[in-house]
Amino acid sequence: MSTTVIPFSRYNEEFSSIQNQIRSTLTTITSALDNNPSDSTIESKMSHANNLLSQAKDLLKQMTIESRSIDDKDIKDECQKVVRVAKGNQANLVEDVKAVQNRVERQALLRGSVDLETGMSTGKNSAVREHLLKTNSTLQSQNSTLDKARRVMAETEDVALEITEELSRNRETIESAHSRVRGVNMLTNQARKVLISMSRRETQQKMIIYGIFVAMFVAVLFLFGFI
Repeated sequence: MSTTVIPFSRYNEEFSSIQNQIRSTLTTITSALDNNPSDSTIESKMSHANNLLSQAKDLLKQMTIESRSIDDKDIKDECQKVVRVAKGNQANLVEDVKAVQNRVERQALLRGSVDLETGMSTGKNSAVREHLLKTNSTLQSQNSTLDKARRVMAETEDVALEITEELSRNRETIESAHSRVRGVNMLTNQARKVLISMSRRETQQKMIIYGIFVAMFVAVLFLFGFI
């Protein structure tokens, strides 16, 4: 394995491990909400799940950075595919954590609306409870919309960076091709000059030979006429 891929592989392994921990924690919380809503450890477990989610987010950023720094194109493409899958898994986990968080908060509101003396929900508390639940639901919906918008922006940024990198590689390839074409043109021009020079020499040599023949012919005529 290339040394440039080792950090990426380690981040990916740790990311997968944290994702499994998050899923396990969410399963435990959901089971407690279904079977024992008054479990005092639910909120601490929920906090732990959120902390793990934050760690997974940081690892995903590191994986993205490492994948972009790999020089080998094939390995880089493979690592970026892993990053895209990891981002999809992370987005799903974010939604799962929010869903469980909403259940935990809803259960907390329901417990808070119960009258301590009678153990029954009073009319006033019930109205307050419903209002709080509706408000909380609205806020959660708005937060979810904002988070989705942020994810879309992040994904758009990643795609833009990948396109920029690809254009940069294409530009280097084109510049290299232009350089080779310029080299071929230079060689062609040099060859043309050599051919022209050879043609001129050949013409000069022919002229000299013709001149010698003419001189010899005149000399012969002169000798015969003199005799």
